[in-house]
Amino acid sequence: MKIVPVELKEANAFIEKLHRHHKRVQGHRFSIGVEKDGVLVGVATIGRPVARMTNPKEVLEVTRLCTDGTRNACSALYSAAARVGKAMGYKKIQSFILETENGASLKASGWTLDGVSPGGQWKHTDGKPRRTDQPTIPKHRYVKTLNP
Repeated sequence: MKIVPVELKEANAFIEKLHRHHKRVQGHRFSIGVEKDGVLVGVATIGRPVARMTNPKEVLEVTRLCTDGTRNACSALYSAAARVGKAMGYKKIQSFILETENGASLKASGWTLDGVSPGGQWKHTDGKPRRTDQPTIPKHRYVKTLNP
C-alpha cells in the first residue's frame, strides 16, 4: 500500500460512496489516501477539532476515515495522519469512533483511548441548525501525542 495526497473533492466523493454513517466534510486541513496496486482504497480527512474549546493550533482531528475494507488500510491512514500532523508541528491528533467500533486500527497505530463522549446532540449556541443525520450514540476519543 502507498499513502497519497488526495484533494478534498476526491475524498468527499469516496466518503459519500462508502462511509457507513457519515456524509462529506465541509473543510479540512489536509486529506490523504491509501492506494493498493494503483487503486484508491481509503481516504482520511484531517481538520480542526470539532469541539470549540479544543485549541485548533495544537490539535488536529481525523474527521473522516473511510476505506473499502482493504486489510490494514485504516491503520495506514491513521499512522500517516499522525506523521503529517507531527511534521506540521501539532501537539496532538485525535479521532472519535462509535462505541460500537473496537478501535483496533487506532490501537495498532499507537493511539490510546482518552475518554468517552456522552453522545447526544450539541446545544444550539450560535442559532444555526445542527445536523441531525449523524449518529448520536456515545463515542470513544482516541489520541496520539505528536510533539509534547
